[in-house]
Amino acid sequence: MKTIGLIGGLSWESTTEYYRHINRIMNERMGKLHSAKCMLYSMDFEEVVKLQEAGEWDEATKVMVEAAQRLEAGGADVIVICTNTMHRMADEVQAAVSIPLLHIIDVTAERIKQQGLRRVGLMGTRYTMEQEFYRERLQRQGIEAVIPQDDERELVHSVLRNELFKGVCTPESKAKFIEIIERLHAQGAEGIILGCTEIPLLVQQEDTGIPLFDTTRIHAEESVEFALA
Repeated sequence: MKTIGLIGGLSWESTTEYYRHINRIMNERMGKLHSAKCMLYSMDFEEVVKLQEAGEWDEATKVMVEAAQRLEAGGADVIVICTNTMHRMADEVQAAVSIPLLHIIDVTAERIKQQGLRRVGLMGTRYTMEQEFYRERLQRQGIEAVIPQDDERELVHSVLRNELFKGVCTPESKAKFIEIIERLHAQGAEGIILGCTEIPLLVQQEDTGIPLFDTTRIHAEESVEFALA
């Protein structure tokens, strides 16, 4: 079994979900009392958020590279960034280490293609929705991503920033997210990427008949596949 190196704390609420999913899936695969071999570098999320809000992406990249290098030095066999937004600098992180980085967009794109879908909605932080890195990488795999309207993007980002990052889930926010999902579907999205690892804390597949792609769960499943390959 290979060792999974997790860059977490972005936020720690979703990092706990990664740890739970990875170990539960590993136990389902291996049985007995098996669990995953993991290393976790957990950041102070407030420091990262300040860099994001200030547009200091070069500095944020340095922070991510340092985290990956520490995990590699500690014996990790693969890097898993436990957040969608910080895959903005995934290529730079990969270039700075000699072990593989398991890219959340790539593994999610594979699941979308497996279902035969080509147009999906994308929900996440404003950086994930509005910057080009996420949609461009999907486009390279033949998948078109559409994003919510301006006011909807502001609402999604606000709920993430002020509620989900703190572990707060309210029925009101859940209803609003489902409304946005349904509007994206009405606009031609065949499925929806839950492109922030905290969104599955609020919305799950059983809440809608529209296909949802839970990036947290998908990334965790593929991490286990890598560890057992």
